Amino acid sequence: MFFAYWMILAAAFMPYVATVYSKRGDVDNHAPRQYAGTLTGARQRADWAQQNGFESFPAFAAAVIVAGIAGAAHPAMNWLTGIYIALRIVYTFAYITDRATLRSIVFSLSAACVLGLFVAAGLA
Repeated sequence: MFFAYWMILAAAFMPYVATVYSKRGDVDNHAPRQYAGTLTGARQRADWAQQNGFESFPAFAAAVIVAGIAGAAHPAMNWLTGIYIALRIVYTFAYITDRATLRSIVFSLSAACVLGLFVAAGLA
């Protein structure tokens, strides 16, 4: 399995880092979604970052799979997927630390990586 496919696995589990941050401490696991609604500040933003991670994952995974099936160049796929993961790490940090402008820029760049994977598939 080449690097780009490993990045699908990384992207699938990345949102859980934010989950751990948002739910540290006094969590009511009997009603976790209701509990998440009571969070404030950085922990609330961590929960939102987690949700966004789960929302962005399907497009990323589809792009990697489609590019792989289409025979896109592996180096291009590896770079785009690696950059995507790095950007999503920065995105999560920016979200939790309330850096809205940075978060928006990084989100756009990570979306461009997904688009790049589809373009690479189309050019293959």
